[in-house]
Amino acid sequence: MKRTIKLDATDLRIMAVLEKNGRITNSALAEKVGLSPSPCLTRVDRLEAAGYITGYGARINLAAIGELVTVFAEITLHDRRMGTVSRFEQKLKTIDELQECARISGDCDYILKFVTRSVSHYSQTIMKIVEESGLVDRYFSYFVVRSFEVGQRGFLDLVQSAD
Repeated sequence: MKRTIKLDATDLRIMAVLEKNGRITNSALAEKVGLSPSPCLTRVDRLEAAGYITGYGARINLAAIGELVTVFAEITLHDRRMGTVSRFEQKLKTIDELQECARISGDCDYILKFVTRSVSHYSQTIMKIVEESGLVDRYFSYFVVRSFEVGQRGFLDLVQSAD
């Protein structure tokens, strides 16, 4: 079970650095946040144990791998009862092509982000959700024609600068 800890400015600095560079050495991290290596590692371990740091990963340049199709889809359910929402979200967990999902307010219920091999692959994928679940009232698909990097931004930098 995760335990809650009170975060201080040093914890936020540690997470901000790791958010941008999860492969940084503990020595370099300690230097950046003004700690010696041992207390820095202790704090990182504590942040991991408490569930604030949930993992480390690599950002992959999908365009370098091949011609892929990125699609955003708005989904509106037949109804918004808890059972419907729960069944729909369970179905989404079975879709490997689904990269991101957000339940939102407004004219639709969800915005989904897919990455697929082709338009026909996307069509098959969305049909798994729409037809097999029987929970979707309507959907709209938006095919990405161009995307670009806006730079490496860290959310925690914004949190710290708001103080």
